[in-house]
Amino acid sequence: MTDLRHYDTIVAPIITEKSTLVSEHNQVIFKVADKATKPEIKAAVEALFNVKVTAVNTLVRKGKEKRFRGMIGRQRNYKKAIVTLAAGQSIDVTTGL
Repeated sequence: MTDLRHYDTIVAPIITEKSTLVSEHNQVIFKVADKATKPEIKAAVEALFNVKVTAVNTLVRKGKEKRFRGMIGRQRNYKKAIVTLAAGQSIDVTTGL
């Protein structure tokens, strides 16, 4: 039951050029549920990846306005979490769970 809650908290890893740069500083970036709190995110990452988390920073990325085939649409807002791991710990987000 608790694993399902952890999987609902962590939606997906974010793999971008910036996220690979911060991985050198023992940080990983995840897309998380909108209602997720920092303690919930910390517990989920520690449980799913068996690592020690030292800090969690969150932000809400506002959706951009985009044009597709002449129609104006809007992307959704989503919440990101920047998770700082303890020294010597690492997560390989490219392999999946």
